[in-house]
Amino acid sequence: MKKFISLKSIPAYLPIVNIDTDMIIPKQFLKTIKRTGLGKNLFHEMRYDNDGKVINDFVLNTKPFDRSKILIAGNNFGCGSSREHAPWALLDFGITCIISSSYADIFYNNCFKNGILPIILNEEKIKDLSEYAKRKEEIEVNLKEEKIIYGNNEINFKIDPFKKKCLIEGLDDIALSLEKSSHINDFEKKLKSSKPWIFND
Repeated sequence: MKKFISLKSIPAYLPIVNIDTDMIIPKQFLKTIKRTGLGKNLFHEMRYDNDGKVINDFVLNTKPFDRSKILIAGNNFGCGSSREHAPWALLDFGITCIISSSYADIFYNNCFKNGILPIILNEEKIKDLSEYAKRKEEIEVNLKEEKIIYGNNEINFKIDPFKKKCLIEGLDDIALSLEKSSHINDFEKKLKSSKPWIFND
């Protein structure tokens, strides 16, 4: 998993509440188990019309927001079914940070496992950032210092220390397990010595 330390990007503002995982990546695109290739279908029903043509006034279809790495969204982002394809689609599109006032719990935790930083801010701060986004200027998200810098302003945010460590060091669940590989090997050796019949073919 790619390490997340700091990020600079022009943020895209999507002022919709209760964006569920089916809106993020519709069910017809869930046939794959690959983490790549889903970005083109992110927010499919909002980005394309019934004939598959691009809807030009959707924020992620307009320059410079089509290259945004930071998404500012309405509250209760990622609600609905617990599909991990949702953070995969966001990540494949290039979005590595989401800012909202609240998230669905499963989606929130899935973000950290896939290298995405979901930041929780109150509605007043969300409004300030959304107004700044209209200027089409970069903001900086500094995870180490837990702050967002925009213009001459700063906003502090809080992240669970363990989740922060995992993002900064690029540790997903597999990498966390591999960190304990020496302990696992020692346990297996002791088990083979004390109970060798378990390992008989």
